Amino acid sequence: MHSMAKAWSLLLPLIILVFGAFVEGSHGSKLSQNYYKSTCPQVLSIVKAKTESTLKKKPRMGASLLRLHFHDCFVNGCDGSILLDDDSTFIGEKTALANNNSARGFELIDDIKAQVEKTCPGVVSCADILAIAARDSTVVLGGPSWKVKLGRRDSINASRADANKFIPAPSFTLSALESNFHAQGLSLKDLVALSGAHTIGLARCTTFRAHIYNDSNIDPSFAKSLQHKCPRTGKDNIHRRLDLRTPITFDNFYFRNLLKKKGLLRSDQELFNGKSADSLVKKYAADSSKFFKQFTKSMIKMSNIKPLTGNSGQIRINCRKAEVAAAIKNETRIGASLLRLHFHDCFVNGCDGSVLLDDNSTFIGEKTAVPNNNSARGFNVVDNIKARLEKACPGVVSCADILAIAARDSVVRLGGPSWKVRLGRRDSTSASISAANASIPPPTSNLSALISSFSAQGLSIKNLVALSGSHTIGLARCTSFRSHIYNDSNIDPSFANSLRRICPRSGNDSVLAPLDRQTPTCFDNLYYKNLLDKKGLLHSDQEIFNGSSLTDDLVKKYAADSSLLFKEFAKSMIKMGNIKPLTGNAGEIRINCRKAN
Repeated sequence: MHSMAKAWSLLLPLIILVFGAFVEGSHGSKLSQNYYKSTCPQVLSIVKAKTESTLKKKPRMGASLLRLHFHDCFVNGCDGSILLDDDSTFIGEKTALANNNSARGFELIDDIKAQVEKTCPGVVSCADILAIAARDSTVVLGGPSWKVKLGRRDSINASRADANKFIPAPSFTLSALESNFHAQGLSLKDLVALSGAHTIGLARCTTFRAHIYNDSNIDPSFAKSLQHKCPRTGKDNIHRRLDLRTPITFDNFYFRNLLKKKGLLRSDQELFNGKSADSLVKKYAADSSKFFKQFTKSMIKMSNIKPLTGNSGQIRINCRKAEVAAAIKNETRIGASLLRLHFHDCFVNGCDGSVLLDDNSTFIGEKTAVPNNNSARGFNVVDNIKARLEKACPGVVSCADILAIAARDSVVRLGGPSWKVRLGRRDSTSASISAANASIPPPTSNLSALISSFSAQGLSIKNLVALSGSHTIGLARCTSFRSHIYNDSNIDPSFANSLRRICPRSGNDSVLAPLDRQTPTCFDNLYYKNLLDKKGLLHSDQEIFNGSSLTDDLVKKYAADSSLLFKEFAKSMIKMGNIKPLTGNAGEIRINCRKAN
């Protein structure tokens, strides 16, 4: 059992390194103080040691780490999204108004992550590191401690727009602050207590300029002292202490300052301005122990905002980039290839990894079958994952399971739905070219043949139409659509003509065309919309919308509602992934996915 547990904890980072991962965690879906007890017990000491040593030299970094965690959690949950650099698929949160030229501590998180990776590769999320570092920073600077619940996973994207929308601005009124915190499931008591984090750290002139020049609820002498440093224009990046008296000590002086109308930000002073929060400010100003007690409760609560757990997200190897995006960015087409490999594997004697086997002296495998020859791709991706797994957990994880996970992760990365992949398949010891030719439906299949082919696998017409939606991504060779564009009448004439220019009646066999011309690298429902316009690339595609009462209505439904498609696609993939798997003592766990042991 130990080797199996280790295998699943290490399977995740290995897949991440190649194209990303969303593998189901071995700990379930709830956060726990002991989440890393068996997989990385050293993580708490590693984070603590690095945080303490850094804060001794740079005490201001404590406020920066606490703020990073806060800003992370307020934008789609505590998922480490704030740590991601921009890439070709999104503009991240680092340049949002609340973070640009302001958020700090990324290098320290990088250093901690690097040390953790050396000790426990691919186990601890960046989101969890951030949560631990925030707690440790508070303690080092004199504040309270709390038990950090762990088990968060990392997001694969970030959103500057969401950061601008959800992180409360320093200009907020109390009403706006309450509304903002309420949207995160946090109460007025949480709002006031968490604002006490402003007992440490600095703020830029741009964040408090309006308060010191325009507001009346500020001590005049305090305002004037700040106006000397922060003029009405210019000196935007001048910094002042959020707590003028003890800026590197976590205490309750922040609240005492508010009683004297010496809150640096408008949003600070709004907490003590004759409204509903006044009594809490007075309570915390009078008794630091009550503040500390509530602060810990509120931090635990905030740290539990919509965490990614279980099957969601990934464990990043590098906190600055989602490896899913990086790999498919290198070759977006590989996502469709991996999905297709899983499909072709399952349709030939079940989901047993047989499609991955090279020919040997006892059989001719499936790679040279008509549907796969010079067409099936992604074998090297699976090889790379398997090789890394074998170094970490030899003989534990099957090639068939790797393929099933890779297919799901590819769909998710390209914008499609996720689903929980059932695991425990074993690998076949043989493969069959004849079985592949007989069982994988060719692109020339009519609807009757498609229904028969899917029915033989225990799949319904609904499964057929939903799974055909995988043709919303990927490419097809001229040989697979030539007969459709020259011989069929159920194709848009202009669409056919455009394809004939690249795919003549003879020659150019390997020329590729997108299965979905509009969004070939995005998993969406445009495939079905294309069918409504008679722009299905393959004969078999257009057959599912060709006047049949059996499938036409389903095509219309999926064309009209992508969420319905995603729901049915996920169900159908789970069902297909369970076609005649080898389990128990059947088959084997291959060491090399290309050959039987």
